[in-house]
Amino acid sequence: MSEKSKLAEVARVFLKLGFIGFGGPAVHIAIMEEEIVRKRQWLSHEHFLDLIGATNLIPGPNSTEMALHCGHERAGWKGLLVAGACFILPAVIITGLLAWAYQRYGTLPQVAPFIYGIKPAIIGVVISLMITLGKKALKNIELGLIGVICVILALYGVNEIYILFGAGFLGILIYLAKNKAASINFILPLSLLLSEDIKISPSQSKIFWIFLKVGSILYGSGYVLFAFLNTELVKPGMITHQVLIDAIAVGQFTPGPVFSSATFIGWQMDGIKGAVAATAGIFLPSFVFVAFLNPLVRKLRSSKAMSAFLDTVNVASIALILAVCVDMGRSAITDWKTILIATAGLLVSLVFKKLNSAIVVLGGSLLGYFLWLV
Repeated sequence: MSEKSKLAEVARVFLKLGFIGFGGPAVHIAIMEEEIVRKRQWLSHEHFLDLIGATNLIPGPNSTEMALHCGHERAGWKGLLVAGACFILPAVIITGLLAWAYQRYGTLPQVAPFIYGIKPAIIGVVISLMITLGKKALKNIELGLIGVICVILALYGVNEIYILFGAGFLGILIYLAKNKAASINFILPLSLLLSEDIKISPSQSKIFWIFLKVGSILYGSGYVLFAFLNTELVKPGMITHQVLIDAIAVGQFTPGPVFSSATFIGWQMDGIKGAVAATAGIFLPSFVFVAFLNPLVRKLRSSKAMSAFLDTVNVASIALILAVCVDMGRSAITDWKTILIATAGLLVSLVFKKLNSAIVVLGGSLLGYFLWLV
């Protein structure tokens, strides 16, 4: 296949994922695994797992960075750019339209009946993904025990970066205990640390630098993003707390990366120019980090010691996904209706493995809508 054909294929796949990717990073990665590994076989399950683990070690939105990795695997650096743009653009456009409507009318559309069933269905899809990836990741008893420990630590609120790096270095120690003569070289991800003293001025350049800083140093889920933005924007009085809360809502019920909430906030600060500045700022670091990291992943895997590091990080990554499912379950599974939706989502995902995950999520939304009316 020619380079042009590969780029067109990458564009089609990630534009599709950008429009159907409801539910946050865990379900985005589940859909990518289905579309890219199982259906198109661009890369193996093992390498896909390695990329998940590596992505968790750098700042930024995990699912966007996985899209960048997969695009790079298929069509090089051009594929990285195309995959990232196509995955991000649908969310940014939809969020921009909502931001315009919000600024004009001062309210968001009533979508509660439609999102009622989405999260329970997503939990079913993600658990199905964990079963698939878990079979590949749990290579021995030690990794299983480390995975259990990581789940417990995550549920107790330990920072996920400590969990990931701690698990990785524990994996290396176990390897060294078994192979005392081994020598290792540590390759740690870079973090771009920007100045803290950004002056409060809602110009495009200031908006860009604020969101660039956040995108460069932020680890964790979309909820961690809003904690950062509360400090950077709400406390200095650049936006109100209500705008931040509404941005959270927009990030939850629109497809694509949750970080597209930056588009919504930027629009409220300085119209379409502010939206462009905030979007560019928060996503740019991911493109840079992945461009540097992607070539290193296979080199890390070729080293036996660093391979042990990756194996353990992969298990820790799956453990963190499980912890996310538990947290989601606490808020999303609240009655017999949501239990029914989650169970149905899991069973359909397990039985009909070739069925697109987006159909499961859409089915959960429709089922949730009808049960909401009951």
